[in-house]
This record gives sequence, C-alpha cells and structure tokens, in this order.
Amino acid sequence: QVQLVESGGGLVQAGGSLRLSCLASGRTISTYTTGWFRQAPGKEREFVAAITWRNSGDTNYADSVKGRFTISRDNAKNTVYLQMNSLNPEDTAVYYCAARAGGGASGLPITYNYWGRGTQVTVSS
Repeated sequence: QVQLVESGGGLVQAGGSLRLSCLASGRTISTYTTGWFRQAPGKEREFVAAITWRNSGDTNYADSVKGRFTISRDNAKNTVYLQMNSLNPEDTAVYYCAARAGGGASGLPITYNYWGRGTQVTVSS
C-alpha cells in the first residue's frame, strides 16, 4: 500500500509557472509508475503526464501539455514532481497524483491503484 500527498498548487497568472510535488509513503516510489491527472469542474478526469518506475524513467505526456510540463522523480525523496510552465486558464483544475505497481506510463486512470486527494491549480487570465 502506498499513500500519496500532493502539494504545490495555488493561484498563478497566465504565463506563470508552478511545481507540484507528490510525496509517497508506505512504499518506495521507485517501484511504482506514477502519473498526474487533472479534473476541471464539470469535466472528466484527464491524463496529464506519467513516469515509469524503470531506471530510464520513461515518460508520457498529454498533447495539451507537451513542451510546457515536465514530470520527474527523486527516488531519494520518494517524490514525483510536475513542473508546469506557460500556464494558461485552461490548465485550471484539481491535480491528482496516482501510482501503480510497475507497468508502463499509462494515461488511463483505471490502470492506477493509488490516488492522492489532489491539489488545486488556478490560472487567472
């Protein structure tokens, strides 16, 4: 069992940056593929980015965030990060961290077993 806690959300102006953190406890994050998802009001939860457990740290990004967001992992700190640059109002959502034991950098929420409670990101125009 792994517990996930997100932090780093907040209010930022369009064009700004935020870095989200996902701290894992209970198990070492190095054996889990970890993903970020987001959900805006009235919309379904959507994939943002994922990074595999492998040493190579293979990554996968949604088209809407490619070139702006970067997912990374610090195994020593048991933490996964999401660096978000060039934010726009369409990025406003609750951002969730999720984990699955092993596997590839899936973009399907159903393939993840563990979820955090989310952190709010609001981008003003």
